[in-house]
Amino acid sequence: MSDAFYPRDLNWHPAPYSPKYKSTALRSPRKPLLAFPNTLTEKSGPVFGHDLIGEGDNDLVHNYAKAGESAIGPRIMVHGQILDENAKPVPNALIEVWQANAGGRYRHKNDSYLAALDPNFAGCGRTMSDAEGRYSFFTVQPAAYPWPNSENAWRPEHIHFSLFGSGFAQRLITQMYFEGDPLIALCPIVQSLSDPKAVDQLVAKLDMDAAHTMDRLAYRFDIILRGRNSTMFENKPEGN
Repeated sequence: MSDAFYPRDLNWHPAPYSPKYKSTALRSPRKPLLAFPNTLTEKSGPVFGHDLIGEGDNDLVHNYAKAGESAIGPRIMVHGQILDENAKPVPNALIEVWQANAGGRYRHKNDSYLAALDPNFAGCGRTMSDAEGRYSFFTVQPAAYPWPNSENAWRPEHIHFSLFGSGFAQRLITQMYFEGDPLIALCPIVQSLSDPKAVDQLVAKLDMDAAHTMDRLAYRFDIILRGRNSTMFENKPEGN
């Protein structure tokens, strides 16, 4: 296996200002970027959460539910492998996920969508990759929901991912979409990616081999942290 360091491909990521994605009008920089190197503490400090992983933290169907109850919605398992640029597994990575419920609503005070809140679903969980970089969590499939980007705009079904490395400053954030969702092609956030391969890497594939009969479907979502084939991360627009 090669230990080569592959240069960044700046064309892989979208332009900071994407007119169809209205929020970028305010978020995109207007002046040259300044680089602030991380401190030694930021690079080497322990990642919060490793010792706080509970047995049920990767079970979003039950981790907020009352005893004997469970979240409402189609039950799914999401699994995959975290790899580096040379396809080497990345173990012991802390993975946090958050999502809307099966009606398309987040448990957040600023979410005013008319879909009902599920009293047994918080919409967040976490897990860690094993020695082979593999991870999994159990949840319900989130629904699409409207957002005020433009007239009749809807976000595709998606789950947010946050990955921590060995230091607190090593955090990457991305989103996972679902194979076959027709809203993916209409989403202005997705459309800000010019390379179809980059979009495809954000789409989890239906994995019937991992589905459980009369229980749940399964989706596979592998994540490549950096290099020529890296997954698109929202907080690494300059390249991974």
